[in-house]
Parts: sequence; structure tokens; C-alpha cells
Amino acid sequence: MPVISPLAPAAFPVLPPIAGLDLAGIPIGLKRRPGARDLLLARFAPGTSVAGVLTRSLCASAPVEWCRAALRQGKARVLVVNSGNSNAFTGQSGRDLVADTVAAAAGLFGCAKHEVFVASTGVIGQPVARGHIAAKLPDASRALGPDAWADAAAAIMTTDTFPKASIRRIKIGGVPVTIAGIAKGSGMIAPDMATMLSFVFTDAAVTSPVLQQLLKRAADRSFNCITVDSDTSTSDTLLAFATGQARHAPIDSIEAARGLSRALDEVCIDLAQQIVRDGEGAQKFVTVEVTGAASPRAAKTIALSIANSPLVKTAIAGEDANWGRIVMAVGKAGEKAERDKLKIAIGGVPITEDGQARQDYDEAPVAAHMKTRDIRIAVDVGIGRGKARVWTCDLTHGYIDINGSYRS
Repeated sequence: MPVISPLAPAAFPVLPPIAGLDLAGIPIGLKRRPGARDLLLARFAPGTSVAGVLTRSLCASAPVEWCRAALRQGKARVLVVNSGNSNAFTGQSGRDLVADTVAAAAGLFGCAKHEVFVASTGVIGQPVARGHIAAKLPDASRALGPDAWADAAAAIMTTDTFPKASIRRIKIGGVPVTIAGIAKGSGMIAPDMATMLSFVFTDAAVTSPVLQQLLKRAADRSFNCITVDSDTSTSDTLLAFATGQARHAPIDSIEAARGLSRALDEVCIDLAQQIVRDGEGAQKFVTVEVTGAASPRAAKTIALSIANSPLVKTAIAGEDANWGRIVMAVGKAGEKAERDKLKIAIGGVPITEDGQARQDYDEAPVAAHMKTRDIRIAVDVGIGRGKARVWTCDLTHGYIDINGSYRS
């Protein structure tokens, strides 16, 4: 078992049952460690709404292609997720595996095939024997229950060092509503849509079109603002399921969904930050905040240029207050910036002004900040009102150790 990240939460949160949802997480032999859970099964009440945000990778996996098509119908009854194998770049055998899994799940639970959603994560390019997952679904169905959150979260992990979950409780029209989610991710993290894998569940009654709008916005504010290594996965999948079991008036407009939207944002941000805190080999959690850019898009581009810079990330790992590397990352971002207006602060300590280090700059407090676990970098470009915030981690030798032996 991997050593748990020093940035991990103190404990897995207590997640209550959600009406209309049953979960299971069981071992089916796809992971190399004997007995490791590697199959998640979820069953939803009839009428459950679904929304999704999927990878833009041009080498998307077979499960991603299936979900993209199934989402057009907007309803879900079953979710099947395996870890240990991504079923990506597996040709016709990968599509056959998805078809067999979907058909078996639809038959087992008496639903339409388009109500079955699938996802996979793990090694790319290694086919799974046809029917392997389908044959294990009856075992998983017998393990279904309302409280199997920890098993489900463990079943989607790969190089993760801890299971990831988050919960928010709100009231809609005076009726209690729960929003809970799980996620996996540690490496190959620079989502171009959402995250490696994340699944969010609620008992709210909300139409699929509205849920889709809420989820897309939440993804842009959370998973699309994180990076570990600048690599976008072939399997990135974010799905949200609303069982409709809460007894409030159905939400059929964005205006009526404000409370739900805020809670969904919070759950997704929490999960996204946990992924960064579990970045492969990570020892430090880094927040990069950019203001004063030409536009929000420009601010995000600059922020990601800083967050993805190997030189910035290794300086943070080495606890080196080398702010010149931040200057470099801003300059290479390709967005409008003026050298003499650029202001940089680390840990709240102002460092630059007028195109050079401040005359009163004292490196001692910055050096002390670099020794902490949570690093804060602030950059003001000084030319506009665009702003963005992204999260990343440092780059340590642990990243090389993990990825140099991932298959072996």
C-alpha cells in the first residue's frame, strides 16, 4: 500500500444514505494487489436524472464514448466503474467489453441500455477479457447497500493514497437535500473538462438539462482549475446523478437552482483540491491566484503556466524562494503582460514592483513560508480586471518513482 499523502484530510467524511441510491465496491481481480476493491456498482431509483462532463482527449476511452452517447437521454439507473485498467486504446475489444458490461447491467436491473453508465481507470492499452466485468455484476449487486461509501471510493482508486469524498447538506423549499461525491485522481491530472473520475450524487429533484448546466459550471470552477502534471487523461469522467427522492418542488430552471448550484460547486471544489493534495509524490499544496489580467481566460492561462512549470514546482519542492521562476512562467504564458507592472507575492509577502525586486524585500519570511505545507502565490498582472485561481502541488522525486514503475 502507498504511504498516505501528508496533505490528506484527517479522516474520510461520514456520508449518510441518499434516498434512491445504493452502492457497492468489490474486488474482481483487475488490480494486482490480491483482494483490492476494483469494481464500483451504483443503482439508482427510476427517473434519476444524469449529467456529465467528459474528457476532450482525442484518444478518449471506450467508456467515455459510451457515456457521451448515453447522456443525450438524460436518465440513469446503473453506474459501473472499474479501476486497474482504463479500457483505453483497446480497439474493438474495448468497445465489446463496454457493450457486454452494459447489456449485462441492463438485464440484471431491468432497465434500458442507455440508462447504464460506465467508466474505467488504470493502465492504457491493455484489453480486459471479454465478459470479465459482466460476470462479476451479480456478485456486486448482492453487496449493494446505502452505506457502502468507503468501499465505493476505494474501488475507483489507482495510484491514490487515500479515498476522496465530500458532502454538503442544504434545504430546498424547506426540504433537506444531500449532495455527496467521491473522486479518484493522483497523476495524469490536468483536466480538460473535469477530473480523472468523479461521481456526485444527490436526492434533489432536478431536470437533466438544468443539472447539466450546473455541473458544467461546477467543473469549470473546480476540476478545470487543478493540475498535477499537465497531462489530460483519456478517461476523464465527471457524472452527477439526481435521484429526485427529496420531496421539494422539482427544479426546472437555473434561477430555482441557486442553492443546489452553490453546494455542488463546494463539493466539486473540495474533491478537486483533494486530488491535488494526493498528487503523485506531493508534499506541498499550492494555490496560485492571478489578478489584473486582460480577461478571466488570460488570468487562468497565466495561472496554469505558473502551476504547470517544472521549475516553479521543483523550487517549491526544494523550499527555494526563487520568485524569478514565477516571472519566467508569466512571461512565457502568451498572454498580455507588462514587466514593469507585474507584482508578485508569496505567502502574502510583496516581492516585486516596477520591474524589479522591492527595495524593502526581505526573503526571510518567504523562505519560512516555503517550508510550510500550503504555499500561496499571488500575481497581479496590472493591466486589466481578469482574475483566476488554480491549485497544484510540488514536483518531487516521488513522482518519478511512482510513474517510472507504474506498469512493473
